[in-house]
Amino acid sequence: MNKTILMVEDEEDLLELVEYNLSKVGYEVIGCLDTKNIQAILDEEAIDLILMDRNLPGTDGANFIQNLRSKGYNTPVIYLTAKTSHSDILEGFEKGGDDYITKPFDTAELIARINAVIKRSTKEAVIIKARDITYNFDSKKFKIDGIDVELTHLEHDLLLEFIKNKDILLSREQLLENVWKDSYDKQLKTVNVAIKRLKEKIDPDGEKEYIKAVRGEGYIFC
Repeated sequence: MNKTILMVEDEEDLLELVEYNLSKVGYEVIGCLDTKNIQAILDEEAIDLILMDRNLPGTDGANFIQNLRSKGYNTPVIYLTAKTSHSDILEGFEKGGDDYITKPFDTAELIARINAVIKRSTKEAVIIKARDITYNFDSKKFKIDGIDVELTHLEHDLLLEFIKNKDILLSREQLLENVWKDSYDKQLKTVNVAIKRLKEKIDPDGEKEYIKAVRGEGYIFC
């Protein structure tokens, strides 16, 4: 499966040139002239790397990436920019960059560094995100809007199953099989009770409606 790169660059000629060269070596490229739709693209597409200019309309690309990082997005980032001072480069790394390439650049070097960053990051994602919920596989912790959520072992497994299957209808039987596994307490009503308790913890005011019941079918996280 081809890796997909999201390139954010307001110079159309440069965007097209880099897209052409990357496509020749097997990369899919999504090009953007500004940051307006970046978060939506990250939510909808499996992006393996962001190539980010810093001098963008209305924003500094490094500030934009820093904001993305604060929301739980951990897609690798290479800055490709005309900001070349030592302080600019340090700032780029401090604000979430994985590498920093200054313009003008050598295409072969750009491809080599893209390959290196993607290779380093192709192990299973440490963090997954669904809406405002993030899950860290290393710490096995959920956060909602950046705040830790305390869950029991069962609630943890149940919420992780939902997030892994976002927008997919899961029957009670599927949930019993995948979450309860070899437990002795494998009754359909057990699922209802567990989901009710989970919803009380992750959405105490009932405003976000992460998990919806589908009468006679099961539940869906959306």
